[in-house]
Amino acid sequence: MTVEGMTFELPRGPEDAGGSTAADVRAACLALEQVDERTVIERAQTGDRLAFEELVRRYDRDVLRLALNVLRRAEDARDVYQEAFLKIYKNLPRFRFECSFYTWLYRIVTNLCLDHLRRRHARPEDQAPEHAEQAREDAAPDFFDRQAASHAGSDPERHLLNQELAGKLDAALARLSPRERTVFAMKHYQGLKLRAIGDALGTTEETVKNSLFRATRKLRAQLEGLL
Repeated sequence: MTVEGMTFELPRGPEDAGGSTAADVRAACLALEQVDERTVIERAQTGDRLAFEELVRRYDRDVLRLALNVLRRAEDARDVYQEAFLKIYKNLPRFRFECSFYTWLYRIVTNLCLDHLRRRHARPEDQAPEHAEQAREDAAPDFFDRQAASHAGSDPERHLLNQELAGKLDAALARLSPRERTVFAMKHYQGLKLRAIGDALGTTEETVKNSLFRATRKLRAQLEGLL
């Protein structure tokens, strides 16, 4: 996706930027790395292309990881990645530092993820499940996966059992409501605190706690006998 000459792609190197030579771009990027975040944001708000690309570099992996963990499908995660940075670019001039940039960014990403999940729930016939291994390829393990042996690869039988559990966990996650699934992923895959999740979702810590409790209870009921 391209906006005023900038293309938002999955993590890339500074040599891909246009305009100056690769050496000039690398030097400018290295200089920006030493600048505090507020200054980078303020420069990006004035239209500084390299400043915005530095923000993308700082947060692109977090955005992609969150989208993967919530949506569990690489194609949907890539779509959210593109949409998120496009939305951030368009709305950045209106960011007023009333919350952390991290919280503001997560709010945009989680809202996009929720929109995708709601559309998926509305059209289940169009959403054939992606193979569990592909969906989980870049996802961090959550507490349901801790039963896996540290050397599962050396035990083919246990490895198959873990694959089976992974597939059933993905199926169970798909049955949660969009908000429950998002809260669960942010807590157990991203490792965020309840307050941070509430800030990102624009709700209270207590509401997040209730959503997480419902999600965990549903998952345990569906995975009874496997945990």
